[in-house]
Amino acid sequence: MKKIKSALISVYYKDGLDILIHTLAKQNVTFYSTGGTQAFIEKLGYKVVPVEELTSYPSILGGRVKTLHPKVFGGILARRENEEDVQQLKQFEIPELDVVVVDLYPFEETVKNQSSLFDEEITSEIIEKIDIGGISLIRAAAKNFNDTVIVSQKSQYTVLADYLEQHNGETNLSFRREYAKQAFAVSSHYDTLIHRYFSMATPYETFKESYLNADVLRYGENPHQQGFYFGDITEVFDILNGKQLSYNNLVDIDAAIHLMNEFSEPTFAVLKHTNACGVATKSTVLEAWKAALAADAISAFGGVLITNVTIDEATAAEIDKLFFEVLIAPNFDKNALQLLMKKKNRILLKQKLFSFPNKQFKSLLNGVIVQEFDKKIEQQNELKCVTKRIPTATQMDDLLFANKIAKHLKSNTIVLVKDKQLLAMGCGQTSRVDALKQAIHKAIIFGFDLKGSVMASDAFFPFPDCVEIADNAGVSAVIHPGGSIKDQDSIDYCDAHNMAMVLTGTRHFKH
Repeated sequence: MKKIKSALISVYYKDGLDILIHTLAKQNVTFYSTGGTQAFIEKLGYKVVPVEELTSYPSILGGRVKTLHPKVFGGILARRENEEDVQQLKQFEIPELDVVVVDLYPFEETVKNQSSLFDEEITSEIIEKIDIGGISLIRAAAKNFNDTVIVSQKSQYTVLADYLEQHNGETNLSFRREYAKQAFAVSSHYDTLIHRYFSMATPYETFKESYLNADVLRYGENPHQQGFYFGDITEVFDILNGKQLSYNNLVDIDAAIHLMNEFSEPTFAVLKHTNACGVATKSTVLEAWKAALAADAISAFGGVLITNVTIDEATAAEIDKLFFEVLIAPNFDKNALQLLMKKKNRILLKQKLFSFPNKQFKSLLNGVIVQEFDKKIEQQNELKCVTKRIPTATQMDDLLFANKIAKHLKSNTIVLVKDKQLLAMGCGQTSRVDALKQAIHKAIIFGFDLKGSVMASDAFFPFPDCVEIADNAGVSAVIHPGGSIKDQDSIDYCDAHNMAMVLTGTRHFKH
């Protein structure tokens, strides 16, 4: 155990700092500080030794240099059990510093508050939020955890205060080592954020990601696997009800969010294993729910539900009849929420406005693969009609609707739609023909008449067999990227059988 006799305190955030100051004062700790923190401690009624007095140098260069001095870092880095170090402290009149309480300038917050990207004006403001003295103090104190306690986050103020109260102002080695570990996490995260900012123009030269928040999940992809989520899910949702999230819950939730981001009209979707098994856009949320469920009421069991409009009581009453894992909505009526919360394990998420990252990554082999998110949403004016028959306004709406769904299904995929309702889909197949046959089979099972429906494919048709099978099932219009050397064969079939076909020019594979 080591007794704390002195403390260097210089922080940006002072929330809860008073509690720690009072606790340290009870132990007759000598305070060293700078600027605003010095004034804060003095206002609490305690004497402070200014760092300027210790170093015999004022704060210079607009505050860029305050603590960068041997008398500060010597007091932090000195090894108390090394006789040569102890003698040098005496020789140069350097006090031992037993605890260092330092946080960092709000670089991340400053970047988030900027409306534009990297330019000279913003760079000037942000550069001054790159901490030099603070990060150096953190690393020095963490390096010498054998003798020094490093407090690098405001969340630790009260924790340390409680610990010192319980241990008569002393700390043990394991405590100091744990705080050192957390300090290096803070410093590495901070440097990653700075690197990310400077790499805006060339984001793929290096791979650096950092998250300070970690949640233990119920389990991983399977119960025998551990799972963790690194990030702050509360930035995306308010968790209103339900059990702890699992790995699979999060994967499905992510898929649901990205799918729903494609739609602006009242829409409901049901997902299972990241694939949409029901999607519908209607005039009300209740109609949308009933139409989405009708596409595959069997797969909906235990699924993830999402809508882009408020859940009212009538809709909640219908949803309540189904066993589901997760329900996501921008809001819930009071009575709807009370009804849905009667089952404690149901996960209810209120979605917030959130801007998702522009890139996605996953571990692969001995590295990581990174790509931009597929945020392309085809518009009607981008489509090219290649057949004699031109799609009607209703068909065009359905084609665009189907194309959005196909984008978010596992390849190979086929989507069948009518009246902005998913009738059936086939996905994750090794053959596009198999995906189509699967979709037709599902539509028949759930009692849908495919006459007048439309078909979307995530990639081109290498042969005309798919449009022929679709035609025989009742499909009247087709949307796909095009690009096959045999596109004309499919076009010719459509022309011969009074079908419409439009090309997007954009493939949406999803592996």
